[in-house]
This record gives sequence, structure tokens and C-alpha cells, in this order.
Amino acid sequence: MTTYVYGFSQGRREMAGLLGGKGANLAEMARMGLPVPPGFTVTTEACRVFLATGEPPPELEDQLARHLAALERAAGKRLGQVDDPLLLSVRSGARFSMPGMMDTILDIGLNDLSVLGLGKTPERERFAWDSYRRLVQMFGSAVMGVDSALFEALIGGLERQHTVADDSRLDTVDLIRLVEAFKDLIAERTGEEFPQDPSEQLRRAVLAVFASWDGERARIYRRREHIPDDLGTAVSIQTMVFGNLGPDSGSGVAFTRDPATGRPGAYGDYLPNAQGEDVVAGVRNTVPLRQLAELDPGSYKELCAHMDRLEAHYQDMCDIEFTIERGKLWMLQTRVGKRTAQAAFAVAAQLADEGLISPQEALARVDGDALAHLMFPRFDTSDPDVGAVVARGVPASPGAAVGAVVFDSAEAVRRDGAGEQVVLVRQETTPDDLPGMIAAQAVLTARGGKTSHAAVVARGMGKVCVCGAQGITVDPVERSFTTADGVTVTEGTVVSVDGTEGVVRLGAVPLAESEVMRYFEAGGRAPDGEAQQVVRDVHRMMALADSARRLEVRANADTPEDAARARRFGARGIGLCRTEHMFLGDRRPLVEAVILADSAAGRTQALAALLPLQRQDFTGILEAMDGLPVTVRLLDPPLHEFLPDRTELAVRIARQEAVGRTPAARDRALLSAVERMHEENPMLGLRGVRLGLVAPGLVAMQVRALAEAVVARRQAGGDPRAEIMVPLVGAAEELHLVRNEVDAVLADVARESGVPLDCPVGTMIELPRAALTAGRIARDAHFFSFGTNDLTQTTWGFSRDDAEAAFFPAYLDRGVFERSPFETIDREGVGRLVEIAVAEGRASRPDLTVGVCGEHGGDPASVHFFHAAGLDYVSCSPLRVPVARLEAGRAALPPSSAGSST
Repeated sequence: MTTYVYGFSQGRREMAGLLGGKGANLAEMARMGLPVPPGFTVTTEACRVFLATGEPPPELEDQLARHLAALERAAGKRLGQVDDPLLLSVRSGARFSMPGMMDTILDIGLNDLSVLGLGKTPERERFAWDSYRRLVQMFGSAVMGVDSALFEALIGGLERQHTVADDSRLDTVDLIRLVEAFKDLIAERTGEEFPQDPSEQLRRAVLAVFASWDGERARIYRRREHIPDDLGTAVSIQTMVFGNLGPDSGSGVAFTRDPATGRPGAYGDYLPNAQGEDVVAGVRNTVPLRQLAELDPGSYKELCAHMDRLEAHYQDMCDIEFTIERGKLWMLQTRVGKRTAQAAFAVAAQLADEGLISPQEALARVDGDALAHLMFPRFDTSDPDVGAVVARGVPASPGAAVGAVVFDSAEAVRRDGAGEQVVLVRQETTPDDLPGMIAAQAVLTARGGKTSHAAVVARGMGKVCVCGAQGITVDPVERSFTTADGVTVTEGTVVSVDGTEGVVRLGAVPLAESEVMRYFEAGGRAPDGEAQQVVRDVHRMMALADSARRLEVRANADTPEDAARARRFGARGIGLCRTEHMFLGDRRPLVEAVILADSAAGRTQALAALLPLQRQDFTGILEAMDGLPVTVRLLDPPLHEFLPDRTELAVRIARQEAVGRTPAARDRALLSAVERMHEENPMLGLRGVRLGLVAPGLVAMQVRALAEAVVARRQAGGDPRAEIMVPLVGAAEELHLVRNEVDAVLADVARESGVPLDCPVGTMIELPRAALTAGRIARDAHFFSFGTNDLTQTTWGFSRDDAEAAFFPAYLDRGVFERSPFETIDREGVGRLVEIAVAEGRASRPDLTVGVCGEHGGDPASVHFFHAAGLDYVSCSPLRVPVARLEAGRAALPPSSAGSST
């Protein structure tokens, strides 16, 4: 019989795939002897059965009953008994942390009778009805499907009636009224009564948590975080402990280090006389965790000791939820804490310094996405005319963002879809706000602290966030917020949110380079003692990555300026220099002349005019990359990109004829050429190697320009290392023909100059046929470079521009793609072609150098694939070079070094 329920004593943290992160970590804390409320966990396997069949496994009911009976014996009380009943919490817990995305139900076991037993003494009466109110509200929303806003509206109406700030100020009579109003609402909306049978409450709560895995907000979050849809969630069931029993009780969330900066110490939020859901929801503003030392010194000391143990045990920054019940501390959850990019680098470096982890493990715990975030610009507030501060709050997630204020998720999504940057402003966020948080550049809330829903989710997504701006009043109906000074900020007003300082300003504040970007712009030299700590941490991780990586990192650069910048950022050469980018602007007429030439002499003359311009470009690039390889791709645009628009030309000629003028001879010649060369699908037409073979002299001109640039640099004392790449080869015969022409030109220039030339000649693999016949192609190629942008288009059979605009969103939503295949390599299809080409190419030519020059070369996940596939280098845009260097180092780490998720 399959085991679907595990007691905490039966689990451990390595079982997160089966017990979920929450259940596995609760079991681990219990094994460590920490004060964990007793309980058990229903496995993710049971959830998967339910999702597949619509029914729980047949064995689940008996297994739940056995574990519940054991829990009742240990507690000395039963679920649903009239006097002092056993109450349970039912919480979701997936393999990967999904904060607030699935449902929780507290106080299972209360009903109209047991609430009287729970509140049998006067001092417990309010607590009992507050607990019952929570159960009916959570059960009604999560299990019975009543809109949670309707419950909040009833609470808000009562608060306004009594002119109190929050529900903690409502008395027992008010809470009794709320319970009855909630039950009436449920009956009205669902046609059924709130269930009084505790066993039915428990069964339905478990199934509701299972079902919430497929809820919209959970699916949106998984897509955003690239969490697989087939994992399912576990369900942890625990004895309730109560933080809402009075001033000697409370709940909080703690971090063993600051999740925003990484600084050591106990950080977090505490809320007296509250349950954990109150802290996360942000319905009341919390106090800093350090104030617990004054409110309850004993519990604070005990909590800090447990935090130290957990960090040492998990060897990472931990996120902890706890409740104090009448002075007794209970640990409700721990997990490796989500953190900002800055904190990720800081914590990794600190843990290595403290000897908790090795330097290799430290490198495994940072990633390219975090590094890219640290390279984003920050606000420049040195301008005396910078916008006025309209809000100050908790700096919950660092960064700088500018956008128009919006007050609900739907508007944020709508404006984002129209290309507008927005800032989502809420009293506090809930899981239903997730689509708007994804769409927004930043989040601002009037309530909540560093551990509120808004803060935790924003940090996990790398979004800027300021929480708990107590000076503002948010009015979602009027779609505005008002500052303490009486300034009203309406929807559409542009503001600047500084998540590092916790400040919001009117208008668009100018941006300045980040310190990390300045570090790379300066060449990545070792920072001095005055450098910011984040720069020192980044430098340390980059040095570790460079020493570990096997993959070289080159850059895609077309100008001397780009080449120089790429070198400062650590590129070890240029993997793609696109010659077509040298033919735009004022040089375009010269290319038109080559195409329009009606004689060999005319074409030769036009090519002669282009040659010195290309030679000059190549010379500058070779100088910037002196001593490092520079791979020059021969001309590879669709031909129509060099010719005027056919419709525009025809209209111009027609207008001239309509007024009796004679159209210009050049316009007529261009239109004739455009019509003659018109292609229905230019991307698959006369381009690349095909253009070189049918346009006499084009290849020879480009190769001569490059060869003469190499000669000039050598004569100037340089060390140029040019490589020639032939694009869009689909047949070995194509490369053979071009190779003969290239070799002849190189020999001519060497003879004329007296300078020996050794320029390797290779090809781009960007067609499936090229990958499948790589063994034959390699006979004439010194190197392969995968053009994964076009290889993805030709493998999938769609145009990137058209597909991304037309059906990619639907494909991502329906799970056809987990990620866009243009962002991360499609391992099953395109990746398989890469592996075939590498294997067959090297079988034919063992010394074949293999790289990639599509933008996948800068994507973190793709870099790991290319390392595993045995490539020699990746090439990407200059700004992505640091990310590729870091990920190439991480890819080379042994599996045992894999760190925890940041």
C-alpha cells in the first residue's frame, strides 16, 4: 500500500519532493528537537492522484484517520469535542516555495458548539470567536469559493461603524456578529451551510489545498518562476497554536540575515496578539523583530538560539515563522529564505568567510539573474530639482523603478500590455494581486513590513517594493492615494520608487549607473577598500567563476566601441562581428550600387568604394581585441534590408508620373531591382552563403578588407587574430566553394604584403540540415558557431517576430512552452541538433572549435547546457558578458557544490 501520510517524526528535509518544502522542514525541525506543534503531512503524490482523477487516493481517508487519532491521543483532546477542542491548521507546501499562492485554513474543528467550549472563560471568549471568525472566513473563501473581498467588505463595514483602524479593535459581540454574517454570506452565495462536522471540515480543507495547486494565481506564479506544473503540493496538518490570546502572545516572521542587504543578525517582523496570517497579510503594521526583546526577552533569546542552530544546520540564510502562545515559543516553519540580488552575493560571501560553506558552494548560490539585477541603474538624486517625496516606507526590495500609478491588478496588466510602465499601489497586496505585481515595475503598499506578502513576493521576483508607507491613505474606489500632507496622487501620475531607500518621489527621477556596472566598466579590477561591499562581493564571485569555468566567453560586437566595452567586461574575444551592420546609414547607397550594377565593371567599382570603409572598421575592432580572436561573419541579411520598400518606391514614382514629371532614373532602376529580387519569405531567401555565391566579388571584397586590416595591425605591432565565418551554410558544397574563394584572397594579400596570414575559416550552424550533416561540413571548417536564433526559427518553423506577437502568450499560458525557446535553448529540439553537430563535427575533425553566437549565449540556463554539450565558448552581447562568465563558472562546478536557491 502506498503511504500518503507521514508523521513529522518520519520525515526529513531531503524528502521535500514528497513532503513539500514546508512538510520536510517541519519534520527536520522536529528531528532537531525544536518546539514544533505536532502534526503530519499528506504527500504531493496524493495531490497528483487527486489532480489526475478528481478524487483523492482511496487509502487516504484511513491514513488520515490513523494519524489524527495519534495526534488526539498525544494532545489529550479530540477534534470537535465540545469543551477545549483540538484545533488544526491545514497549510499547503509545494516542493518550491510559492509564498501566498495556495490556500491555508486555520482553526479546523470549531463549530457553533465547540467555540463555546474554547471560550468557556471570560478571558478566552474574544479569542474563541476571533478564531471561529478566521475559520469561517478562510473556509468560506478557500474551500467554498466565496470571493474573499466580500468577507473583507463586511469586516471593513464594522470597522467603519466603530471607527477603529483594524479588526483587533473589535470586541466579542462584534466578532459574533461577523461569524453570523459570514455564515449567512456563505449560504447566500453557495446554497449550502458552513459545515459543522469537524471531520468534514478537515477532509474538504485538504482537497481544497490540493485543488489550489491548479488555481489561477498558483499557475501564474509557477509560469513566472518556471516551476513545473506536475509537482503538486503537499498538505501539512498541525495542532493549532495561538498568537491571538492577548499581549503575551503573538506571531512573527524572522530571517537569520537581512533579506534585502544580507547583513548578519536577526531581522523580521513581530505582531503582538495576532496569528501568522495577520503578519503576512499586512492587515496591521508590525513592529521590528528586535522589539520582541523588550516585549518578551525570554522568547526572543530562545528564538535567536533556534535561528543560529537553523542557519548552521541548513548552511544558509533561513526564513522562519513562529508563534508565541502565552509566553511559549513555537516554530511553525523554516525554509531557505528568498533574498534580493545584493543579499544573495553578500550572504554567499559571508557564509564562505564563516566556514559554513566552501567557496565553490558560495559560487553555486549566486546566479546570473541576480548579477544582471545588480547592474541595473539606480536613481540619481543629486539634482536639486528632483521630485518631492510623497511617501516613505520600509525598503522591502531594493532597486529603482519609474511608472504610472495604478490601483488594481487588472489596470496594471492592461497598461503593461499597452507598453506602459506602471507602479501598483495597494493598501496591502494579496495573492490575487500577483498578475499586477508581475506587470508592474514596482509595488507600493500602505501596510505591511519586510515579511508581508508584497515584500516576499516582490523580492522573489526581483521587483522594487516599498511597504508600510504609513503616511499615505489608499482609496482604490477614487483611484488615488493621499499623503500625510494632503497631497493627492491620482491614477496615471508618474512616480519614482526607490526600493533601496524606501522612498517614493513624484515624477521620473533620472537614473545613474549602479556601482556594479561602474565596476565592470572600469575593467573589473580588484576594488579598493573604499568600494561598496556589494562590489567587493561581486568581484569575489566573478574571480571564483573565472577560475572555475571551462567555457570561454566572447562577445557579439560590430564596432570598435562595442569591442572595447566587451573587453572591459571580461570578454575573451569576439564570437560574432556582423558585417551587415557596417553597411547601414550613409553606406547603404554603395550596397545598392553593388546590387544594381548591370556589369562586372560597375560592381567592381562599387565594391572598391566599400573596401576601405570595411578595412577601417575591421582595423579598429582588431585593435580593440588585440591578442584575442575576432570572428567576422560574412554578409548575412535578407537582401530586402538593403533595398527601399517596394510600395514606397512605387508610390513615389506614381506620384511623379501623376503630375507629369519624369521619375528619377535611379528610382526606376531601384524599383526594377526590388521587383526582380522580391521574395515572399526573405528570411529563407537570398542571404548568407547564397548571396556570396551569386553576387560575384562580394565575398572577395569582405575577405580582402579583413585581410588588409590584419596586415595593417601586424605592421603596427599588434597581434590580430581574425577568423572568417560563412553564414547560413546548409550543404558542405556551399562551404567548399566559398572556402576556395576565401583561401585565394588570403593568399593574394599575403603575397602582396609579405605578411603571412593564418585566418581560420568556419561556418555558422543555423539550419537543421547543417547540424545533421555536420560531419561533412567540418571537413572544410576550422570551427562551428551555432547561430541559435535562426536555428530555433528553422527548427520550429516559425518567425520569431510573428510568433512572439501572435501566439507565444497563449503557448506559454497553456504550457506548450515553459519558457520562450528564443530566451532559453530548447534542449529537446534545438539542443539535440547542437549535440549531434558537435559529435559529428568532432568525429570528422577532432580539433574543431565549437561555440555559440546566438543570444542564448548570455542566458544562464542555456550556458549550462552549452557547457554540458562540450562547446568551447559562448558569445553574447557585451552587457551580458559578466552574466555569461558567472554562469560558465557555475556550470563547471561539481554537482556536490550545488547550493540552495536564491
